[in-house]
Amino acid sequence: EYPLNRHVSGFTSSLRTSSAETLLPSSLDLANGFRRPHQKPAILRKISAAQQLSASEVVTHLGQTVVLASGTLSVLLHCEAVGNPKPTISWAKNGEEVKYSDRMLLQPDDSLQILAPVEADVGFYACNASNALGSDSVSIAVTLAGKPLIKASRTTVINTESPAVTVDIGSTVKTIQRANVTISCQVAGVPEAEVTWFKNKVKLFSGHRPHDGLLLITNVSLSDQGLYSCKAANLRGEVTESSQLLVLEPPRPLPYLEDLTAVLSSAGTSAHSVLTSPSGTKMTVSPGSSPLIGCAVDGHPKPNITWFYSGEPLSLRHRLLAAGQILQILNISDVPDGEFSCLAQNEAGSLTQKASLAIQEYQWSVDKLMACSASCGHKGVQLPQLTCLLDGDEVNVSYCKEKPKPTLQPIACNRRDCPSRWMVTSWSPCTRSCGGGIQMRRVTCQRLTATGSSVPMSNEACTQVSKRPVDTQNCNRQPCVEWVASSWGQCNGPCIGPRLAVQHRQIFCQTKDGTSVSSDQCSALPRPLSTQNCWTDICGVHWRVSLWTVCTATCGNYGFQSRRVDCVHVRTNKPVMEHHCSWRPRPANWQRCNITPCENSTWLRGEGAARCWGRMGGRAASQKCSTGPC
Repeated sequence: EYPLNRHVSGFTSSLRTSSAETLLPSSLDLANGFRRPHQKPAILRKISAAQQLSASEVVTHLGQTVVLASGTLSVLLHCEAVGNPKPTISWAKNGEEVKYSDRMLLQPDDSLQILAPVEADVGFYACNASNALGSDSVSIAVTLAGKPLIKASRTTVINTESPAVTVDIGSTVKTIQRANVTISCQVAGVPEAEVTWFKNKVKLFSGHRPHDGLLLITNVSLSDQGLYSCKAANLRGEVTESSQLLVLEPPRPLPYLEDLTAVLSSAGTSAHSVLTSPSGTKMTVSPGSSPLIGCAVDGHPKPNITWFYSGEPLSLRHRLLAAGQILQILNISDVPDGEFSCLAQNEAGSLTQKASLAIQEYQWSVDKLMACSASCGHKGVQLPQLTCLLDGDEVNVSYCKEKPKPTLQPIACNRRDCPSRWMVTSWSPCTRSCGGGIQMRRVTCQRLTATGSSVPMSNEACTQVSKRPVDTQNCNRQPCVEWVASSWGQCNGPCIGPRLAVQHRQIFCQTKDGTSVSSDQCSALPRPLSTQNCWTDICGVHWRVSLWTVCTATCGNYGFQSRRVDCVHVRTNKPVMEHHCSWRPRPANWQRCNITPCENSTWLRGEGAARCWGRMGGRAASQKCSTGPC
């Protein structure tokens, strides 16, 4: 029992001392002379009513419920823990660390004091004691008189190993199958609240053993997944908190993969496929093929799949199908030797499966022989027939083109005397090119021996085998035809150039007796022209020139001569307008002449006096004179 006449601070001090003396053994036992062994923390629970020092001060130990009244000025929450090493004490409210202030105080003995509590201070306060060996936690509820208060957590708990797990309501629980899950719904309220459990909004009865705010789900399976709700209700109201239970199943191998079957049916029966396995699967594939590798795994939630090649992430050309469960190698010939693996992971664990692919080799085969080139005689040979094989099956020879061909040796075959048979020469040329002729050939009976010689035989020897071939036949029986042309028509067209006027005639194909036949029958013969250029009367003109006149000088640079140029008709020799000859080049009607240096002096007259020109020392000189030499 604690004295009631001390102040809160003094009370907690005496309480700490008293509890240390009565409950906590000393670290060093003086009587026995040895040190106390290490111990993980344990918070002391005291099941006693909250102590009220006055009308406004309340002191309580953990495990109690404090109901705030309108006159409460102070609440002291006391926490004592044992352990070696000495535990460290911390406080949390509704799962979150308490933020200390001038109203929320941490006392030297690790008690939590709330001054002037208000409605916002309502909640579950947890004292957490921890040391290197472990931790312990106990809660106390601080509430108002009214509707209930539920201690809720907003954490996510993932259990992949432990056979049992306990969480506060409000948590999300992810656990492996066959574990036992306990959901705690700690309720505080005045008046006392009644607790009801629901799964997916359906009320639960004794099947899940709801007891004192605890819901136990044993041997969890996939059917236990769902939303579990705890409803606390009293006369003042009700409140509900929920926890989501998710059952985890680590990845596990499957004997088949439905998605792979669907992909194979769409890709055709020729596609290679293989399933990975934990121990590794091996398969042989064709060069250049695009095999499918299936990662047949299952789990809950559905595992994420990552593919690797020789332990490294994929860098080769590939395609992922069926949400990554199927790997298609686009060209296996680009892949060196190595191992493919798929890593399946979810929150419950991981699984690696492997597969190895070996590329088949194309190879030449000479098992077959080609047919003999002759049925008898001395030239029959057989060549081994090359075939390209892949895994024992024949494929197109183009696949073996990069492989060296084996040496082939011809094999003699059918080396025996041939039966007597008719031998014929080529037909002689036809005696006529048309109208029916005759051509002939020579027909003899012979036998080819195994040594290659030809032995003449009697006609009777060949007649027993086959009918004698004919030695004469008709040829070129088609009628004799020729091209026939009519007379040329009138010459028409303007004369704008040499021979541009044209005239036409009809061309016919007919037999020698004058019967007209289709032009196709004369197609082998050169066809005469049906159109040609001609001269019209107006085009019968030409340029007529006269003789050149005498040159005006015998030397120097100024001599010239001229002639007459006329356009005249060829037939009449009469001049016509010059434009009729314009389609022919017009001859020149004057030209320079005697363009040579003057070696001797020359008399020139001008300006009423004669002047004598000559050369003096290579320079021109002149003088006036009347008679006699210059």
